[in-house]
Amino acid sequence: MKIMVFSSYMDAWNSVRPEAEMIIAMAQQGHQVTVVTQGNADYVARFHEQGIKVIDGYPTKKICCNTIKLLRHELKQNQYDIVYATNSRTIPNAAFACIGFPATKLVTYRGTVGGLYRHDPSAYLTHLHPRVDGISCVADKVREDVAKQVWSNQHNVVAIHKGHNLSWYQTQAADLSFLNITADDFVIICVANARPSKGVHVLLEAMQYLVKEPNIHLLLAGRGIDTTENQQLAQQAPYPNNIHFLGYRTDVPELMAAANVQIQPSVSGEGLPKTVIEAMAMAVPSIVTMTGGNAEIVEDGISGFVVETNNAHAIADKINYLYSHSTEAKNMGLKAQHYITTTLSVENTAQQHLTFFKRLLKQ
Repeated sequence: MKIMVFSSYMDAWNSVRPEAEMIIAMAQQGHQVTVVTQGNADYVARFHEQGIKVIDGYPTKKICCNTIKLLRHELKQNQYDIVYATNSRTIPNAAFACIGFPATKLVTYRGTVGGLYRHDPSAYLTHLHPRVDGISCVADKVREDVAKQVWSNQHNVVAIHKGHNLSWYQTQAADLSFLNITADDFVIICVANARPSKGVHVLLEAMQYLVKEPNIHLLLAGRGIDTTENQQLAQQAPYPNNIHFLGYRTDVPELMAAANVQIQPSVSGEGLPKTVIEAMAMAVPSIVTMTGGNAEIVEDGISGFVVETNNAHAIADKINYLYSHSTEAKNMGLKAQHYITTTLSVENTAQQHLTFFKRLLKQ
């Protein structure tokens, strides 16, 4: 197949790597892949190394005439089977560019639950645009949400988890002595930005219900996470000095590797959080809520725990359990890591997308 991928690769390397490596895996299977992105993105060099054609043509806005002209010129010069657009800026431009090229199937990517509605006119510039032929969703919960909004061909809305590689996440555990944390302490980590939907306030409430042990520490990393509300909640915990607001960090993998458990307490709006994947790859068990695709990859009681949304007592109960069952906690982490290796591989993700593309081409 001849595939054009229209995406942004300007984010942090680990953030863009799952998608970028999936594209490379497609090329390695013999498909002709062209990537339209920012010409100065760090990943461009790796695309070139793999023999992938790169076009510098990322749009400056949601409807960019220059980008649409560029894409249409490329579509005229080369008969593409698939155009795969991945975000709110690339999808509208790809949709208008593909008008008049019926043989080319336009596929879009959706990574979150909520925010897509039939009554919202802006939705018809993205996934509900009549030119869209198929939608790839990061999790089944996302697929269910999107399928409720599309007008027809719900069977062309599919769920495909992003693939990963263990080698991406193996790193030296951070030295936490600067926080007066020793190797014998029990470390909880939560990585989230300061949005109510992330549920950090629920986790902080849960800290009030933990067993009263002075060696339990909570690391909170993320932009703006040290809000006044969060700090006030932290003061209500038995050991408020054991709750560490770290802010934005560039060493999240190292911090994750130093943790005993990772918590994802979101109350809404999730797809498949990267932090859960990172923890699983590092053999760190997770406690996650039922939002988004968490329960699709974390097997409750086997590779981690899945708890009710917005339930601080439930989170506390599972933290207490892992604290008092260290051997079982380690085994859960190893089972989570095994799942990444056997199921969430880059090769599996690439093959599932190719199968989806081929099915669309037959319609």
